[in-house]
Amino acid sequence: MIEHEVRTRKSAEDFPIEEHLAYKIAKVAADPVEVPAETTEMIINRIIDNASVAVASVGRRPVTSARVIAQAHPHAAESEGNGANIFGVDGTYSAEWAALANGTAVRELDYHDTFLAAEYSHPGDNIPPILAVAQHKGLDGKALIRGIATGYEIQVNLVKGICLHEHKIDHVAHLGPSVAAGIGTMLELDVDTIYQAIGQALHTTTATRQSRKGLISSWKAYAPSFAGKMAIEAVDRAMRGEGAPAPIWEGEDGFIAWMLHSPERTYTVPLPADGEPKRAILDTYTKEHSAEYQSQAPIDLARRMKATLEEAGRETKDIESIVLHTSHHTHYVIGTGANDPQKMDPNASRETLDHSIMYIFAVALEDGGWHHVDSYAPERANRPETVELWHKISTVEDPEWTRRYHSEDPNEKAFGAKAVITFTDGTVIEDEMAVADAHPLGARPFAREQYINKFRILAKGIVSEEEQERFLNAVQNLENLTDLSELNVRVTEEHLASIPATPKGVF
Repeated sequence: MIEHEVRTRKSAEDFPIEEHLAYKIAKVAADPVEVPAETTEMIINRIIDNASVAVASVGRRPVTSARVIAQAHPHAAESEGNGANIFGVDGTYSAEWAALANGTAVRELDYHDTFLAAEYSHPGDNIPPILAVAQHKGLDGKALIRGIATGYEIQVNLVKGICLHEHKIDHVAHLGPSVAAGIGTMLELDVDTIYQAIGQALHTTTATRQSRKGLISSWKAYAPSFAGKMAIEAVDRAMRGEGAPAPIWEGEDGFIAWMLHSPERTYTVPLPADGEPKRAILDTYTKEHSAEYQSQAPIDLARRMKATLEEAGRETKDIESIVLHTSHHTHYVIGTGANDPQKMDPNASRETLDHSIMYIFAVALEDGGWHHVDSYAPERANRPETVELWHKISTVEDPEWTRRYHSEDPNEKAFGAKAVITFTDGTVIEDEMAVADAHPLGARPFAREQYINKFRILAKGIVSEEEQERFLNAVQNLENLTDLSELNVRVTEEHLASIPATPKGVF
């Protein structure tokens, strides 16, 4: 890996295009290096993972709305290309709108993969737009693998090098460029075209973090899918010769100078050298539980502490307080450090509750587990004993947990917490967990078997067993797949018929 220093440059400064971060990323995207076998295997796992959470969310209102909007943009038979597929249904549709629908379905339950470093990310968000373009262009599985490998590589390395949330910029600002780069790889575009597409994608996908603050709405699911749609359109324009603002990161009125810290800040972004294989997907991890990633280990910790309390003959009604000692990120994003009263409100939206570690820990401690639907049900959130316990929970930042969160040593990097439970009689029970059970270093790391099991669990009653088997056989043969429409999972007609209609919109 080569570490590239990125800083603001004055307009009058001699700054050749080859030194622009967008150009360096474009060079990585255009590199014809082979994809390692282990990267390919993990890409297959993540396509399965995305399909799992997409079918599980197919009946939810935000996903239904996105699907109906996309279906209003069918692929025109007389136009070039094949069109793309929408999760759950038959037919071919305009690729950018299919990407919006599928990306929303993947993101809705907050249940797919994650990578956390200087910034947050869900790099599986790269897959829907890259796959939509691959289907539209009639590409094969090998081309798709190459595109996805690049998407992960670029997003993960931007996340390692550039913090966005510190300056209240939403993390999808790293996604637009990574999708554009991945599509560029897949279409075998030249460096100059990819460079322009990356610049346009960043310029059009920068937004504030308010989508993940306070009363969190369904836009949280749309934000990455919208970024993917914008990236597709950016590539299309760049292929037609249209340019982008430049230098997009380093310009005097550019991203670093005005959206991030200041013209004085220098960022360091690692990127593969020429001929270096793309392995960044191997640094990422998925979720066993449908909740924000920094709550994954606390959910498993609560599950373990429930057993501890039962063995000690203790009941949650006798708890005086619970303090979760954790990282800066967890405390300020999903903990009491966020100062969001909505995180303590039993009538808050699902999107808000899955960003409240206080609510999540209370339910997981009471139930000894987590369910992607039941744990968020209004009647569950309004249970009096749950509300009482929930409001006894607080978080504090522990410098050691923050240090481990940012550690570059994978054996030390952690996203967990220490829970200190104090009872009304003064008794204290505490325990800690560094990584979730499903993490590569956890008690039960996810491998192909676990990804398939997750798919079967979430698809049950929604996708026929025959369709489940067809999809799993196709995706596991991805390297030899010539028809990428086989990666679309259709839900049963009965399930589709049971989904409530959404209000009419413009389309």
